[in-house]
Amino acid sequence: MMVSEQILVVFLSVALAVFLILGIWLLVVLIKVSNHIKHITEKAEEIASKAENITTFFEKKAGAMAFGKLISNIADTVFKKEKK
Repeated sequence: MMVSEQILVVFLSVALAVFLILGIWLLVVLIKVSNHIKHITEKAEEIASKAENITTFFEKKAGAMAFGKLISNIADTVFKKEKK
């Protein structure tokens, strides 16, 4: 082999090694980011579930509270007329 061919082979080998190392490093970083995003998504799902449960609770209690407010308004109206 001529010297220029040997230099080219060494250069290409070094370039391949550098790209392989960079590719492996990038793959590891992407896996870490993916796991972090998965963790964030799970937390967001938990929070959404809790918010849904709270909403359901208030929907169920709203009818009772509205009825209580109606009774309170009626009582206020009756007692105000009696004082006049």
